[in-house]
Amino acid sequence: MSQIPGRPPQRNRTMQIDRRLISHFDWPLFSLTLGLILLGILTIHSATYSITEQHAGTLASKQLYWFMLGLVAMIVAFTMDYHHIDRLAYPLYALVLLLLLLVPLLGTAGGGSQRWLHLRLFTVQPSELAKLAIVVVLAKRLQYDEPHHGYRLRDLWAPFLLVAPPILLTLLQPDLGTAVILFLIFFSAVLIGGLRLRSLLYLAAPGIISLPIAWRFLKPYQQRRIWTFLNPELDPLGAGYHVIQSKIAIGSGKFFGKGYLQGTQNRLDFLPEQHTDFIFSVFAEEWGFLGCLVLLGLYLALILFSLEVVVRAKDRLGAVLALGMVAIIFWQVVINAAMVTGFLPVVGIPLPLFSYGGSSLVSMMVAMGLLINISMRRFTF
Repeated sequence: MSQIPGRPPQRNRTMQIDRRLISHFDWPLFSLTLGLILLGILTIHSATYSITEQHAGTLASKQLYWFMLGLVAMIVAFTMDYHHIDRLAYPLYALVLLLLLLVPLLGTAGGGSQRWLHLRLFTVQPSELAKLAIVVVLAKRLQYDEPHHGYRLRDLWAPFLLVAPPILLTLLQPDLGTAVILFLIFFSAVLIGGLRLRSLLYLAAPGIISLPIAWRFLKPYQQRRIWTFLNPELDPLGAGYHVIQSKIAIGSGKFFGKGYLQGTQNRLDFLPEQHTDFIFSVFAEEWGFLGCLVLLGLYLALILFSLEVVVRAKDRLGAVLALGMVAIIFWQVVINAAMVTGFLPVVGIPLPLFSYGGSSLVSMMVAMGLLINISMRRFTF
């Protein structure tokens, strides 16, 4: 077949685009992601290490397995054109909603809540997948240019109706922490997407007024967490135990820390949930203030590079999608760090890419893959 003069063959054009994508691969985001994950696996190994048995158990190796699975998912996420997500948004949302509906019927209970589904070969936590689903469906709804004077409340009824079911189903598990994250993802997307100041006030006022009513719907253990957040010494051996032991572990690390596998609060089992919610405390005890600065600096770099992707996205779909992924990372880091240091109540938020958990790790790696995807394709047309 003859070619149009002056125009390269279609095959060459495709190869040219592929080379362009590879040349603009976002290595800083990729490297920061892998660095945090590998550092997290080392910390999980330390958090689960037994002095008497001289063995760390299987959680670190399981996390390594989830990392390999997540790496495949991450490669798929940055290989496919993110514009195809527009067609996948509602099927993905429907699948996650179905999984959330199955949790009360077939889910596995643990730690006072019912959050997990056993799917033969592995266990999945649908509320972690809901974070991605909400971002994707919001990006589809908000990808078009916002009204000239910003969104009014009546402009947001459809996005809110999409976000409300996953939040309510997560609250019923009960999983207050993840429900808060889901709402903050929605709030961040519409706020940055173009929300009127008046609309923001209209949203905030009912929330403040309804706090006394919402208090009555909290579970007793959730109310105790709030009271002990205000004063942990009210129940030092009960609801306040986690925060007190966490602050002791962080403080005992001092400036340089006690060294890897040398944390006494962790080794002697004073620190609860050390491989999930309180893994930051384990790290702080072993690596001290200096290590915490490095870890938080890595997260800060990850967030700043991700925000650069938002600013440089070639279209509004990519910008909203990237912003949602940044919101997942930002709010989880802030809430987890504040929670383990006593600045916020304990609500069960893991440290992203760091804490143990297969569903959390894989979903976060997919989020980072999509960010890399958007970053790579800002040069294409």
